[in-house]
Amino acid sequence: MTRVKRGYIARRRKTKVRLSVSAFRGARSRLIRTMTTKKKESLVFAHRDRGRKKRDFRRLWITRINAVTRENELSYSYSRFIHNLYTRQLLLNRKMLAQIAILNQKCLSIISNKIIDKSKRLSDHLKEIISSKVYHIQNA
Repeated sequence: MTRVKRGYIARRRKTKVRLSVSAFRGARSRLIRTMTTKKKESLVFAHRDRGRKKRDFRRLWITRINAVTRENELSYSYSRFIHNLYTRQLLLNRKMLAQIAILNQKCLSIISNKIIDKSKRLSDHLKEIISSKVYHIQNA
């Protein structure tokens, strides 16, 4: 069998790992075994935190919207505000609402007031319908 020289392959692999962990401190950027394990670990953390970042931003947007809705004395919470948005079929996601809340609070209060007016009118109308049906049933 002929002799195979392949030292450059291992060196190439190690340099590839070394480039990705060059910012790590101590043995994590010098010793090959710890470099490889810490690189794998960092990739796991990066994958986990990509999903966590989405959750964190969603929580931040919800907090901002909730703060503005309560600050403007709208007398209802974030959950009712979002529920009314969905019932009106307004296509504003939480990110857009949070941007509006930061940049122009009056605009968000106008949106919420419109929603409140419509929901009050709708609930009054439903109460009238229900009371008239109850009245008809009692008189029948």
